Amino acid sequence: MRAATSLEELIRALQSPAATDPEADALSVQQELLRLLARQGRRVPFPVGLSAVVIALMAGSSLGPVWPLAWLFVVLAVLGLRWWMLGRLPAWHERRMDQRLRWAVALSGLNGLVFATSFLFTPWMVDHARMLQTILLLGLCAGSVATTAGYRPVFLAFLLPVSLANSLAWVLHAQRSGVGWLEWVLGGLILAFAWILAGLARDAYKVFADSVLIRQQQLRSNERLRQALQRAETANRAKTRFFASASHDLRQPLHTLSLLGAALGLRTLEPSSQKIVGQMNQALDSLASQMDALLDVSKLDAQVLELKEQSFGLAPWLARLVQEFGPGAQRKGLALALDCPPEAQVLSDPALLERVLRNLLDNAVKYTASGGVRVHVRAADLGGEPRWEIAVIDSGLGIAPAEQSRVFEEFYQVGNAERDRAQGLGLGLSIVSRLVDLLDAQLRLESEPGCGSVFTLSLAAAPQLAPELAPPPGQREHRLAGLRVLVLDDEEPVREAMQALLSAHGCEVRLAATTRAAVLDSLSAPPDLVLADLRLRSGDDGIAAVQSLRSALPDLPALLVSGDTAPERLREAQLAGLTLLHKPVQAEALLDAMEQLLARRYPTLSTFEG
Repeated sequence: MRAATSLEELIRALQSPAATDPEADALSVQQELLRLLARQGRRVPFPVGLSAVVIALMAGSSLGPVWPLAWLFVVLAVLGLRWWMLGRLPAWHERRMDQRLRWAVALSGLNGLVFATSFLFTPWMVDHARMLQTILLLGLCAGSVATTAGYRPVFLAFLLPVSLANSLAWVLHAQRSGVGWLEWVLGGLILAFAWILAGLARDAYKVFADSVLIRQQQLRSNERLRQALQRAETANRAKTRFFASASHDLRQPLHTLSLLGAALGLRTLEPSSQKIVGQMNQALDSLASQMDALLDVSKLDAQVLELKEQSFGLAPWLARLVQEFGPGAQRKGLALALDCPPEAQVLSDPALLERVLRNLLDNAVKYTASGGVRVHVRAADLGGEPRWEIAVIDSGLGIAPAEQSRVFEEFYQVGNAERDRAQGLGLGLSIVSRLVDLLDAQLRLESEPGCGSVFTLSLAAAPQLAPELAPPPGQREHRLAGLRVLVLDDEEPVREAMQALLSAHGCEVRLAATTRAAVLDSLSAPPDLVLADLRLRSGDDGIAAVQSLRSALPDLPALLVSGDTAPERLREAQLAGLTLLHKPVQAEALLDAMEQLLARRYPTLSTFEG
């Protein structure tokens, strides 16, 4: 539940706007303004200083060098002071923000006043020099819209003295020279230009403030999202640890019951007792199947499923699967049919593909109340690539369009709000979807409510005819009589159940609860094979135990048996090169795994008797 809550928080963090704090927003805008003024304060002195040099040269050509050079020195000194002070203002945290902004305004006003004094030179300057001076200073005013981000106090502190002095200089020149209306028009145009710049500055500052606020809101949203994601990841890790621990603790007694049930089934019992044993084993198999569904998810998360592609014929392979589902369909009064061309050959992993088809067939039979289920195979072509399509067609209730994408989610089931255990855990199609991606196949769903469903699986066609698949697990004759087996498990009921099952198949079984006891026992009676639990109470684990045993008995065949389904445990077993069986292990699966391992170790040996 906590993981679901964290997921909801994550969704809310993505969808809802971040809460705003007006005071904090205003402070952020002002702080960003100071940073911009500091950056521009380091760039502006170069073009502004060059403009001042041009004005001083023009004034010096008519007035002489003394006063223009003195004015130029003052301009450069003010630019240097602004460069130094503006660079310090963003980090001057011991001063209040309003005090730092007043410093910025004062420095801008001082700069504007200094440049306004340049118009004292205009009575001695020729007309084209005055015109160039006006153009240069109007350009500086226009540029200050960007360099001050349009912040009115700082911008107007420079604009007003420069524009007023510029306009006044032309008006006074008209009065002195007696020239007509042109100078008056120029003075008025300069003031009009200043008014336009003030409007542009207002808009520029609004854009600047909005961009800062948007960035702040984005930062707050990112922080909320980061926190929600961190909570979701923490909850997910806790969920994984909980499920791994719960799975291990639940699998231990279930494994014991499965082994004892299998051993009991080998005994001669009266018919009524034999029927009870059969029903008990059937219930255990059903529970084990649901536990295996959770295990499949763990294996996919751990990325330890290896793809083992081979070419094989679909007709006999599907016939076996359909035959296994026949009794279940017959009990429900459903017709179960297979339509597969004998030449159909595919290139895929038969074990993983079987898991996919089993889920699809199981769902089809489970959710069809009347009519039937048909498996239809047809040739197809995808972009010039030959393929075979396997369609599982049922006459069940169908799936509404709104539900069709959700049926592939984990733990989601259509029409099972009460979580009826008889309908499984809702992991089947989720596993199918992920396995289909792993197999590089394609899966389509076509369904309408009341008209049934069609799941179509598209597979690459095999390039050539292939040999028949090996018989499925459980159909081989076990030749384990006389095999010396060392069982290492810290659970006494598990050890005793293993001994009961393996002894019934003629094995000589030795039991150990710790790695030390297993090593000592193997020195006195070397085993032919070791069955070791992955997690041991002694602080060791099955991997370390097998390594200790192999230091004394090199190449000793070993199988790991565990109820731990955590992804990291699966990866550890894979890296160690050991076969890992998960509790509860069905008796046939355990015996098959033992026989396959021994066949690789002793390829020419047919029996261990004698």
